[in-house]
Amino acid sequence: MKRILDPLDERIIAELTVNARAAHAELATKVNLSRNAVRQRIERLERDGAIQGYTIRTGDGRQPSANINAVIFVYRYDRMRGADVLQALKKIPEIIQCDVMSGEFDLMVRVGASSPERVHKVWNEISAMAGVENTVTSFVLSAVV
Repeated sequence: MKRILDPLDERIIAELTVNARAAHAELATKVNLSRNAVRQRIERLERDGAIQGYTIRTGDGRQPSANINAVIFVYRYDRMRGADVLQALKKIPEIIQCDVMSGEFDLMVRVGASSPERVHKVWNEISAMAGVENTVTSFVLSAVV
């Protein structure tokens, strides 16, 4: 049977939301309970489903996941002899996809990066390549399919 959360349960959950790795003794001090009482309440909250898991938020020491997507259309100086550009693009880790196109553009490059600044750095790398004549960049606003 699930219980209604009391104010102490709410405070414990609030403290764990800030720091899921907080020690029972630290939580006990913050909510004015004994360490053993905090441990028992956390176990009950987990059993009752009020706490369903603990997550990880990445900090400064780790790269966040790619959440900015952009498409860079690339014009090469020579479509037929531009393999060096393709080889260089393979070495950029943020490039998710690179397609050789018919029509106006030579290449369509899809970039997945952690920030608009990182997309800009990738664009700088591409536009500085010896075989690249010009680029057009568009940021993805939403994905439909």
